[in-house]
Amino acid sequence: MQAYEGKAKKIIPLDDGKVVMEFKDDATAFDGGKKAQFKGKGWLNAQISAHLFRVLEEKGIKTHFIGVAGDNKLIVEKLDMYPLEVVVRNVVAGSLKKRLPLDEGTELKEPIVELYYKDDSLHDPMINYYHAKVLGIDESEVKEMERIALKVNEILREYFRERGIILVDFKLEFGKNGRGEIVLGDEISPDTCRFWDAKTGKSLDKDVFRFDKGDLVKAYEELYARLTGETPSRT
Repeated sequence: MQAYEGKAKKIIPLDDGKVVMEFKDDATAFDGGKKAQFKGKGWLNAQISAHLFRVLEEKGIKTHFIGVAGDNKLIVEKLDMYPLEVVVRNVVAGSLKKRLPLDEGTELKEPIVELYYKDDSLHDPMINYYHAKVLGIDESEVKEMERIALKVNEILREYFRERGIILVDFKLEFGKNGRGEIVLGDEISPDTCRFWDAKTGKSLDKDVFRFDKGDLVKAYEELYARLTGETPSRT
């Protein structure tokens, strides 16, 4: 496995079957059409991801998280990643409002799970079980990812509700570890989720950058503080 640099992270493989994920201060939106850098963003995403992985591990969800390796770095287990994004939606927002005759902010009676093929050149198209099979991913594997994603949603939705935050939607990625288990990978951060303040509807995620809603780092800092009870100290 070679080192890889994406839009928001650097992936650095180690010799012992572990990987370093280094979170960058870069922010992108609209397929890279909008870009900027925000000092402290990488630290916040790394720390928020670490915190949420710990929450999920305590509830029995297997993740690739091993530990924090530095201010903006996590050590994780090496996974053979699936080229899929599994999206869970609890509230109508983003692209969903373009596909359903429902107003933004409408709470769904039950979560919607969507699959997307990870390919920037194709703009990450939505797919189904049949497409996944063509890509060499068995339906049983997809269903296991969906099962885990819905369990993650159940855990995190309640966790955020207790902190006055609505978990609107989020993206997960999965891979297989050396034991052949399907494990939650990548990150869980305000870059990959939508969070709204339960009272005001204020965004606490990357929509702040996408739609020029204010100070991105301040929004991430508020989310961090509400999750951990701590004031960010290294941003």
